Amino acid sequence: MSFIKITEQPSLYDDLENKSVDELLTDINREDQKVALAVEKAIPQIEKLVSQIIPRMQQGGRIFYMGAGTSGRLGVLDASEIPPTFGMPNTLVIGLIAGGDKALRNPVEKAEDDMEAGWKELQAYDINEKDTVIGIAASGTTPYVIGALREARKHGILTASISSNPDSPLSQEADIAIEIIVGPEFVTGSSRMKSGTGQKMVLNMITTSTMIKLGRVKGNRMVNMQLSNAKLVDRGTRMIMDELGLDYEQAQRLLLLHGSVKKAVDAYKADR
Repeated sequence: MSFIKITEQPSLYDDLENKSVDELLTDINREDQKVALAVEKAIPQIEKLVSQIIPRMQQGGRIFYMGAGTSGRLGVLDASEIPPTFGMPNTLVIGLIAGGDKALRNPVEKAEDDMEAGWKELQAYDINEKDTVIGIAASGTTPYVIGALREARKHGILTASISSNPDSPLSQEADIAIEIIVGPEFVTGSSRMKSGTGQKMVLNMITTSTMIKLGRVKGNRMVNMQLSNAKLVDRGTRMIMDELGLDYEQAQRLLLLHGSVKKAVDAYKADR
């Protein structure tokens, strides 16, 4: 039986150019509401993945995202948000996109069609069995991603896939296949829409839950966030005020002295 791409099936809506702006927005929103439900169905697979990532990262392992186009950009985006949010080095969650950083802003022709490029890029990072490679491709057919997962798996590295088509070629290459079946896109084939939204949700779930279990969150707060702007310094100051019962000036002085909420609180308590 031939592989059918749900992501390429005709939209449930037609004559889009004749719809009012209100109708367009309402219909897009109606479709978007299906995404969270599709992600919910994949929670068992996401849990399986996160449960295997945590012990690997505790031993110094890393997460590598591999993708092309929208999928690649979302992987790079999630990876780039880990250092400021959780105070982790930028070497622990790494996003690789077909065509390199240039492809973040401009399409690079045929880059995603190179079956060998992804694995070559991973080798440059001295990838090993403590690491995890997560391939992202709405279609589930992107050669750049498939090739990377195939080789990684051959080398005993944990692999996972995130796609929007069931039983795709990409799923066949992954130890853990996460399939977010969101249905046809509002604009036929435009997987930057529901598929992209679903991918972003899953990536948030993977890294956020992993970072929490690695001790980068206390209670419900980002106690290891980087103090990279005034807003974050203010947020950290208020966290310390709540935790230690200090006034604003005392809390801010302590925060700036130690560089993070966690270090500031630990140091203050150690002196008592």
